[in-house]
Amino acid sequence: MGAVVGTLTMQTKQRRRPSRDKTDEELEMATVCHRPEGLDQLEAQTNFTKQELQILYRGFKNECPSGVVDEETFKHIYAQFFPHGDASMYAHYLFNAFDSTNNGSIKFKDFVVGLSTLLRGTLREKLEWTFYLYDINRDGYINREEMTEIVRAIYDMMGKYTYPALKGDVAQQHVDAFFRKMDKNKDGVVTLEEFVIACQEDETMMNSMQLFENVM
Repeated sequence: MGAVVGTLTMQTKQRRRPSRDKTDEELEMATVCHRPEGLDQLEAQTNFTKQELQILYRGFKNECPSGVVDEETFKHIYAQFFPHGDASMYAHYLFNAFDSTNNGSIKFKDFVVGLSTLLRGTLREKLEWTFYLYDINRDGYINREEMTEIVRAIYDMMGKYTYPALKGDVAQQHVDAFFRKMDKNKDGVVTLEEFVIACQEDETMMNSMQLFENVM
């Protein structure tokens, strides 16, 4: 999940320019202020201020002038942050998690609502979002096949920096450890409640979730 937040926040943060005169600043803000439409609604739906939404929108439009991101564009942007690996599969799963309407594209609203959850949501909301990412077929459970695909996608994304190196049954060992911790009733699948409870009992997971609260 840390990769998710780190990458997306890097895409939306603005580079600070050298000091400009007041007229330039006012013109820039005037250009941004009237869009996106529904800024008040987005402020109500997220944990971002109106000014933060304006900055996020400007960064979104810089990367995607059309205002809509398709999967190939998303993969291209995401790959820039993992030059030593193949991020395409993980980006595919991440794209699907942000594509809340399942229409093959991410609009600004999809992006900012998801980002708000990851950065400013409650612990429960963050865990639910992560569960949704791992639940590839959206049946309400995480099975071994889904977890294996996610683990392999993460290893592929990290490339030569993966430790330990992905050899033999290393991915399967990770999946086995995941299910030993998460699958409380040993039925072969992990439910949302099992996932949330296990994460809350795991100090490492809890610390990673709490890091998001003050990122922005």
